Amino acid sequence: MKTFRRFLPFFVCLTGVAMVMHTQPAAPEAKEKSDRVLRHVVLLKFKEDATEEQIREVEQGFAALPEKIDAIESFEWGTNNSPEMHSKGFTHCFLVTFRDEEGRAEYLPHEEHQAFVEILKPVLEDVLVVDYWTPAE
Repeated sequence: MKTFRRFLPFFVCLTGVAMVMHTQPAAPEAKEKSDRVLRHVVLLKFKEDATEEQIREVEQGFAALPEKIDAIESFEWGTNNSPEMHSKGFTHCFLVTFRDEEGRAEYLPHEEHQAFVEILKPVLEDVLVVDYWTPAE
């Protein structure tokens, strides 16, 4: 019994530490992930012989992807209108937003995305892709 009394404060302290650790909030990394989104920027330069109809088909095909791929959180696109003359021939910008890297990992090999790429390939001169994290809105 004396041994038990001698170790009782230790057990009480250990139990208290375990309870505090169990009630700690999730790691900041987990919270941070939900506070940001992954942007996928795609710039396209079309071949000189690409027709307006072919380019329109690419625009419509890309714009249809959010309805076909659940991982896409938001989507927008437009054509270059910068007066700075630094576009290097890239005329179209598409911005695809994913909740996380898993969403992007689902999107890239997705059959609908791959079907769109097949529409794009014949008229594509060059592509530039940049992905970055940004705070969620």
